[in-house]
Amino acid sequence: MREKPSPSALSPGDFVRHPGRPDWGLGQIQSMIGPRITVNFENAGKVLIDGSVIELEPAEPPRPGVPQGY
Repeated sequence: MREKPSPSALSPGDFVRHPGRPDWGLGQIQSMIGPRITVNFENAGKVLIDGSVIELEPAEPPRPGVPQGY
């Protein structure tokens, strides 16, 4: 049985959003080890995501000088 490929070939440094938790805001992937993805979200801090259960959505990086809704 083949393992599910990583969504959109995400990698550390990429920006993402959690589809079930929009209140967490924009996140940046810190590390990926197997299906475990550590993401630093602007409103939730560092969160460990199981990539085999949750498919993170790729997001555009923040633009310099543009407020991010704080």
